[in-house]
Amino acid sequence: MSGAISKIVGGALLLASVASAAQAGGLERGGYNWDLLFEPGRFASEAGAIYVMPERRIKNAVDTNPRDGLGSNGIGGGATSVDETPDYTVPRFGVKVGLTDDADCLASYAEPWGVHTDPGYDWVGANQNIETKIRSHDYGLTCSYRFDVGKGQLRAIGGVSYQEVSGFKRRLVLGPAIIQGALGPAAAGFDGSGLLDLEADGVGWRVGAAYEIPEYAFRASLIYNAEIDLGQINGTVDLTEIPGVMAGALRNPFVGRITDVYGTATMPQSVQFNWQTGIAPDWLAFGTVKWVDWSVLEVIAFCPTSTKSLGSCGPSSPFRLTSLDLMFQDGWTVSAGLGHKFNDQWSASAQLSWDRGTSTGLTTQTDTYLLSSGVAYAPNKNVELRVGGAVGMLTSGSYGPTACPGNQTCGTDVSYDFGDDLVTALSISGKVKF
Repeated sequence: MSGAISKIVGGALLLASVASAAQAGGLERGGYNWDLLFEPGRFASEAGAIYVMPERRIKNAVDTNPRDGLGSNGIGGGATSVDETPDYTVPRFGVKVGLTDDADCLASYAEPWGVHTDPGYDWVGANQNIETKIRSHDYGLTCSYRFDVGKGQLRAIGGVSYQEVSGFKRRLVLGPAIIQGALGPAAAGFDGSGLLDLEADGVGWRVGAAYEIPEYAFRASLIYNAEIDLGQINGTVDLTEIPGVMAGALRNPFVGRITDVYGTATMPQSVQFNWQTGIAPDWLAFGTVKWVDWSVLEVIAFCPTSTKSLGSCGPSSPFRLTSLDLMFQDGWTVSAGLGHKFNDQWSASAQLSWDRGTSTGLTTQTDTYLLSSGVAYAPNKNVELRVGGAVGMLTSGSYGPTACPGNQTCGTDVSYDFGDDLVTALSISGKVKF
């Protein structure tokens, strides 16, 4: 059984990565993956990419107040159905080195968090979102030490990560018809949108343990990943698409200029339990249970940096200029699958996954069901290639008014529905080991 473990697990781990990228609750993209740490031998490196194709479509959109949107005279303007989420790619890279017979370290690069919604300018909800994009870069070092316990080996695991997060959100702030009505021909070239740009970084840590019995291809691991405090998020709010001469009439001194802003946020802690076991010669069962504390991200307020000495910037701050309204609930992911080794070169696996949606009414991230499969090919003992794919369903829901901190209501700008939508994904990766 032990000779089959790495071949079968190779395809199985590919599926775990595909599922994480395709289900993407909260701001999750690639998530965290330390499986290369368990690769036998003194050296292993892996690189891969996942291409995800979600087909989430907004339907039946209604602008709550048409007069502040694209229309004029109380008549709404723009489409009521739009595609929300473009395709995206999630890369990853890792190098594992065995320092001694029992100590291993993994250096990794990943993009754990991210989101990209792009319904565009020409829809009735442009005052809620034109385009939002969050990106991340995680540079990690994770090490482990093994020692004999009973029939197997117990592995202590620990590590750190440095993480960078950046992004932007553009939305309609003032209807173009209002600008046109106030300034006439002088309004040409102004679309009334505003742009929030942000960036931050932080350091986090992880700790865990794993127990392995190679004879039975058995492994169980539990890893806790601590939250990452991003500290002060720095950014700007750009309102230059609204003529500065309207600042007085609008009683908004930030109109017509770019303003430095700041906010605070914490990326969530998580706990992940992975298991696998041989169930027959050349057959492996495996699965995952993961919890992510997405509820730490509710309303991320941004205030002018010039007001920092006057008080903290929160959802109820009198200095709040704008915000990212998320109101996530905690995420749960459960998956299980089977892998089979056909011969020394070929193995395959298949997996079913369920991800509980993190939306409480302000996003389209509802429950996701996914079927994924993959094939691993090892032309020799030093090289392994993997390809995989997935198909799943993004379940239906709606967007609309939702209770927010400070006795406020978020999501009052537009309401819409979305049905059961398709998501597909493709993956490719390669590994070199010796």
